[in-house]
Parts: sequence; C-alpha cells; structure tokens
Amino acid sequence: MVEPLVVDGSIGEGGGQILRMAVSAAALLSRPVRVVNIRAKRDPPGLRPQHMVAVKGVADLTRGRVEGLSVGSTEIVFYPSTPKSGRFVIDAGTAGSTTLMLQSLLPVASFATGPVEMELRGGTNNPMAPPVEYLNWVLMPVLREMGVKAEIELVRRGFYPRGGGLVRARVEPVRMLRPIDVGTGRVVRAKVFAYSCNLPEHIVERMARRASEGLKRLNVPEVAVETEALHSPHAKCSSDPGTGVIIVLELDNGLAMGFDSLGERGVPAERVADRAIEQCARQLRAGAPVDSHLGDQLVIWVALANGRSTYRVTELTGHTETAVFIAERIIGARFDVESLGDRGARITCDGIGFSR
Repeated sequence: MVEPLVVDGSIGEGGGQILRMAVSAAALLSRPVRVVNIRAKRDPPGLRPQHMVAVKGVADLTRGRVEGLSVGSTEIVFYPSTPKSGRFVIDAGTAGSTTLMLQSLLPVASFATGPVEMELRGGTNNPMAPPVEYLNWVLMPVLREMGVKAEIELVRRGFYPRGGGLVRARVEPVRMLRPIDVGTGRVVRAKVFAYSCNLPEHIVERMARRASEGLKRLNVPEVAVETEALHSPHAKCSSDPGTGVIIVLELDNGLAMGFDSLGERGVPAERVADRAIEQCARQLRAGAPVDSHLGDQLVIWVALANGRSTYRVTELTGHTETAVFIAERIIGARFDVESLGDRGARITCDGIGFSR
C-alpha cells in the first residue's frame, strides 16, 4: 500500500479549505492522504459537522475509506478508490454550506465512471461561503469553457441555524479539461438579485434599489434588477428567515464576476447592499476579469487541465495561495503567481492533463 501523503492543515489560512481540497485532489489521483492539524487556526479547531459531511461525500463517490472522521478530530487519513457513477445524498444535518461541499465534490464527480447525481442538504446561503447563485452565474460559465458538464439546481433555500436547504447537481463525466486564458474582460452589463425568505418584502426592494444606485455611480452599463421574496409555505422558502443580495458583472468574454452580501439581524438592508457594492468597486479599480473568490476556486481545475492556463485576479488572497500549495503538492501542477500591485495578480498554471 502507498504511504499516505502528509498535508499540514495549519498552512496558509489554516481553515477547512485545505481539508476539502486535499481530499478532492487525493480522490482524483487515487492517492492516500493524511491531513494533520486540521483547522488549526480556527476556534474551535478540528473537524466540524459540515467538514465531515464533505469528506464523507467524497469518500462515498470514490468507495474510499476514512480514518479519524469525528467532530473535533484534528487528523484524518483518506484512502480513495475510483470515482463511481450513481445517485448520492449528502446531508449536513445542520446549516453547513452545500456550496462548499460542492467545491470538493464537483471535480471528483466530473471524472467519475458515469453520470453522477447528488442531492445536498444544508445551508444554501451562508457567511464565508458562496451562495448557490454564485456557482451558477459565475463559476459554472468558466468551468463550461473548460469542458465541465454540470447542472446545479436550487430547490429550497436554507439559512442558519436550521439549514434545511436542498440543492441538486447532475454531472456528466469528462475525459480531459481544456485550459483557460482570461487576461482581459470588459463589463457589458450587470445583474442585481436580492432575495429573502419569511421577511417583509420591502427588505429586498431596499437592497435592490441601493445596489442599483451604487452600480450607476460606478458607471456600470445596463443594470437589470430582480427580487425574490418568499414566504412559507412556498416550496423554495427556507424554514428560518434570511436575506441577501448578489451583484453579477457580465463580461464581453462570456464570463462573469460576482459579489454577494448576506443579511444580518440588526443590519439595515442598505448596508447589506453597500457591502456588495464595495467589493464591486474594488474589482473595477483593479480592472481584473476574475474576482478574488473565483480566483481560488479555479485553482484545482486549472491544475487538472491539459495545458497552460492564465488568469488575472483582483487580489491574491490567502485562500488562493493555500489552494496553489495543495495543487502543487498533491496534483503536481506547476504555478507561477505574479503580483501586479494595484492591478491584482496574474496566475499561470501548467496543468497535468489529467484524464480518468
């Protein structure tokens, strides 16, 4: 048996991303991995239920085996096998983020032996995690350019504390991924989407209006506004109240950038919208065609692609640097990260041309 590759979970930002990406990369390469010091820089450290669910989901997809999978554990060993086709139900049992689960599962499912259908239950709109709309409107367009064949459907929203959200994903297998070159991109239109569950409708209207006004001040052309205020017993409505807004900037290269903000108790709707506008303004000042969140989510995909990928991001975040470290250590791709000062950073990757 191959000795597990050791990955230190305390490197970089020291959070759950290291674990999720290490397990996903190990599953693709059928390489045992030992992750130590899991979430060492978080309080509390160690595995939380949502991290356990993501790891178990990848293990189920690959008929793998995991040692040390318990709440609070700071070390696991993962022995993967070949990703298989089929239907899988992955339930966080909490408001744990379904989109962060998908970050681990999508690359593995894309190289399965056949179609994969996944039903994920938990939170759909969480702090410190991309909303489902971000995946559909920002991540998926660039992944389709690379050859990924996946559809993600939001069936029911889930907010903290009970979650209860439902997301379905269907993934068709690919043979190999194409590299990408995203050096430029001009904003041609914007979309504002404000949503809520079990809250007064004026909240989404105020968020949408404030975000639209902010985009006009930034001279963004052609702003479209959409609102969604759901109430029980609507099938898509969450059990717990919640609200948020996402701004999507569509580019002339067919791709998009996204900036979201989640509502909080006691925070005015206008302030929620302002947070998203502030992110948007930073992006426009940098002039990069890839937002900082997409920058780190693309790392595993370009590492697997067949050839050289290049893209320019708003800023080089700790999440991105951590993702690059894992991709080099486990996948074996070569990265060159160049700081461009106020213009962000350029990421170049020589992918390994992975195929199943």
